[in-house]
Amino acid sequence: MNKIHTNNAPEAIGPYSQAVETGGTVYTSGQIAINPKSGEIEAADIKGQTKQVMENLSAVLEAAGSSCANAVKTTCFLADINDFAEFNAIYGEYFSSKPARSCVAVKSLPKGALVEVEVIAVK
Repeated sequence: MNKIHTNNAPEAIGPYSQAVETGGTVYTSGQIAINPKSGEIEAADIKGQTKQVMENLSAVLEAAGSSCANAVKTTCFLADINDFAEFNAIYGEYFSSKPARSCVAVKSLPKGALVEVEVIAVK
């Protein structure tokens, strides 16, 4: 098992890795909209947060030798299911290969985030 780390995505905020790779499969931890340069969530709206989440995931997948195009499954968490359409529009720009997906509303996310996404991808 290889632990994946990149400075182009936020540091883990707990005892976990940004991603791990084993057997040619990459498993990312959930990413929220933390800007890796500032360490803070800077966007207050679902569109801005979704874009930052996708950029974070892209950086982690790239560091693992993969990409959004190689995603086979995503799990998406929204703080408000009414944000689904706006989230989905931006999500579709990054995951045009249409991996399998679950998308659920949750009561709350770390740091007051509006969205969190995790990915399983092949190399």
